Amino acid sequence: MIAARSLAFTLVAASSLAAQIPESEFAARRDSLARRIDSGVVIAFGGRTPVTDFGTFHQLPAFHYLTNFDEPDAAMVMVVRGGKGSTTLFITPAEPRSAFYYGWRPDSTAIRRIHNVNARSFSSLAAVADSLAAAGLPFHTLDDFEDADFSRADSLTRGRAFVRALASRHSGLAVKDAQPIVDQLRARKSTAELALLRKAAEISSEGHRAVLLAPVPSHEYELQAVLEYNFTRLGGSRPAYGSIVGSGVNGTQLHYMKDRGITKPGDVVVMDAATEYEGYAADITRTIPVSGTFTKEQRAIYQLVRDAQGAAERNSKPGMLASAAQDSSVVVRTKGLAALGLIESETAMFDPPWQANCERTPMVCRQANFWMIHGISHGLGLAVHDPAQFSFGDRTYKVGDAFTIEPGIYISTRMLDALPDTPKNRAFIAKVKPMVVKYENTGVRIEDDYVITERGLERISSAPREIAEIEALMKKRARPLVP
Repeated sequence: MIAARSLAFTLVAASSLAAQIPESEFAARRDSLARRIDSGVVIAFGGRTPVTDFGTFHQLPAFHYLTNFDEPDAAMVMVVRGGKGSTTLFITPAEPRSAFYYGWRPDSTAIRRIHNVNARSFSSLAAVADSLAAAGLPFHTLDDFEDADFSRADSLTRGRAFVRALASRHSGLAVKDAQPIVDQLRARKSTAELALLRKAAEISSEGHRAVLLAPVPSHEYELQAVLEYNFTRLGGSRPAYGSIVGSGVNGTQLHYMKDRGITKPGDVVVMDAATEYEGYAADITRTIPVSGTFTKEQRAIYQLVRDAQGAAERNSKPGMLASAAQDSSVVVRTKGLAALGLIESETAMFDPPWQANCERTPMVCRQANFWMIHGISHGLGLAVHDPAQFSFGDRTYKVGDAFTIEPGIYISTRMLDALPDTPKNRAFIAKVKPMVVKYENTGVRIEDDYVITERGLERISSAPREIAEIEALMKKRARPLVP
């Protein structure tokens, strides 16, 4: 059964590697933005030429979303009047000697033919922007940060510096942020985008399935190698993010990416890894036992997380509040943690080692939250944390949403050691520490990818996730590569 599916998948993957989003869809995206702007100038900057030789250039997600132009050192200017826009790309040709190393870039004639937009030299951008600013048109900027998760810290980008200088030359220039508009456009995934997301999830699922059949590992990086080899073998362009492979205590660190530790029998390994396909990112996490069989304690935590994921799935339907999925998963895990003796009660509180307003948001100060610190969902798309429709407006799931569901529980005594010394925390530690020792260094996260269609919720990641199927596949593993 496994071999037949793998062969079929390989054939499907080979036949669909050319899947792309048509240029007409990129033009429609710019048209949608223009209608929302009505009148003004949209200016956006793409990524810079890499300053290392680790990997090829990768375009900034928002710039790619609007232009499909994946060359470095470019900018886009769209002049909008009456809801209709005219777009020009400002491009930087490759220096001839560098081009022999890294390739030639398309010229203005090729850009007009491929992308159906005008193109000019990047060196003319400042003069064009000055002319448009002098005409009194408001500017709408699209910041060129590398990752939206870190945008607040990314304040010295070329685009921001350019707009600051432009505003200093034109007193009274109205400058508005176009990012929220573009985020809302990106939140609803088109049919073509969903096809690429499904392919990314299929490839990623095969990588996780391959891990279950791989030789018994001695180190985390052996599992990382199996994952990333299969992502590449099946057409993935690059890891969608830094692969997280944490065994034992490393699995209780949410974004552990060193992947160099020893994998010991008796430990579980948290593997949060996926591929990017044609620019679109999957995001899958599985937790597996190094020995191939979960212990009684690991099984209890794992099943609790899986049940929480199932509760969230049942509450992730079109028209339902996203908060219902989050809340249902919290309720399941809270009840389970109380039953296992890992919290004093379902409503018991603690004093966090980070800043929190316990009166305004008491949930963040409940003991259960200490063991399940993160939320359960985020959007997927051109970025692994992409905008989703349920983050806007009425906060409900809608057709075209693509997202994850990823509940987790992480147990270790070092977490107790991080708590501030308060009466409330001393009572908490005294009550639960014996049980924490029992479940020591058990981190479990289960993450799948989903889309909302007219038919409802669709899980697009298929890697094995039930205890029985994980253990059954791991029984078929090869012997270790190194004795």
